[in-house]
Amino acid sequence: MWATLFLRMMRGLIRDGALEITMPDGRVERSGDASDPIRITLTDPDLPRRILFNPELAVGEAYMDETLTIAEDDLYGFIALGVRNFAVGHGEGLESRIAPLKRYFEQLNPVGRAQKNVAHHYDLSGRLYDLFLDEDKQYSCAYFTDPEMSLEAAQVAKKHQIARKLLIEPDMHVLDIGCGWGGLALTLAQDFGARVTGVTLSEEQHAVATERVRQAGLEDRVKILLKDYRAVDKTFDRIVSVGMFEHVGVPHYREYFRHVHNKLSEDGVALIHTIGRAAPPGRTSPWITKYIFPGGYVPSMSECLKAVEKEDLWVTDVEVWRLHYAETLKHWHDRFMERIDEAREIYDERFCRMWRFYLIASELTFRLHRQCVFQFQISRRQEAVPLTRDYLYRS
Repeated sequence: MWATLFLRMMRGLIRDGALEITMPDGRVERSGDASDPIRITLTDPDLPRRILFNPELAVGEAYMDETLTIAEDDLYGFIALGVRNFAVGHGEGLESRIAPLKRYFEQLNPVGRAQKNVAHHYDLSGRLYDLFLDEDKQYSCAYFTDPEMSLEAAQVAKKHQIARKLLIEPDMHVLDIGCGWGGLALTLAQDFGARVTGVTLSEEQHAVATERVRQAGLEDRVKILLKDYRAVDKTFDRIVSVGMFEHVGVPHYREYFRHVHNKLSEDGVALIHTIGRAAPPGRTSPWITKYIFPGGYVPSMSECLKAVEKEDLWVTDVEVWRLHYAETLKHWHDRFMERIDEAREIYDERFCRMWRFYLIASELTFRLHRQCVFQFQISRRQEAVPLTRDYLYRS
């Protein structure tokens, strides 16, 4: 029965492209009418039932467990076919009615739970991230001012673009919320003369960032704290947060921007850089929640600005980066695959298949599924930044 229902569902869903499925009993079924189908093989008799009930989770787990295999391991083509035909999370039908309640419980991130969620992803072996990140360990969207530029150059361009938006001047005090391995904090101190306090909940990142500060001889300018941003009790000239807002959780958005308001000096400027969705509010993939980012969520612009406007803050600039993260993820995937044997030594084959699924699925959501990056420049006073954007493009 489950196999029949599964195949009926697939025939109804595949409209763009084609999928050829070899079922666990050996029969071959085809959905769609393209001449060159993606070919997959299912070996677990229970998999059709699991896909019917929770397709995103079941398909991801089946690829990890190799109970779903793809001809020539064309994971890129398989996920692209899925994204084109199974668009979800855009606030349609029943999903739109139950999503707010589901998000509330899935994304409650009080201090203790927030640290546990961060550790799930960021306290993985540092050797893993060394396999695919740039030399500065930037684990966020790069900025490709030239499509041919290297990942290293694009990450430098990202940091400098952020510094320009912050209007950094020497000896300004900067709070870096979610400072990662310290790369942005070091850049703001070394290249712009800032005094930076970075906070992270990751013990691994804290240790690495602290050592990098020591090696750079910048202990007098950069402090890295293992602390929740909510526990910081000082005010700052500038606040920056890159790739952290995705972990805040919808129930905490007003709380987050209230802290930004209260920690920002009267003439201060903040820059919030986050993955976003160019669509109405939706939900997080259950596979991503379970295996990659527990408690994580990609917000719509309306969700972000609804919280900002209620905390007496000015949005002084908004910029949308569209395909920059897709290109960043493509670099990460290619670098990871070049060193996948080293990844297997750190973890195992199942982990490597999970990580590859994560990188490719993420890239394709930016290319095909209305995902992008938002940069919100925020201040307490509308006069805190220039009236035009000319200052961003001066050499």
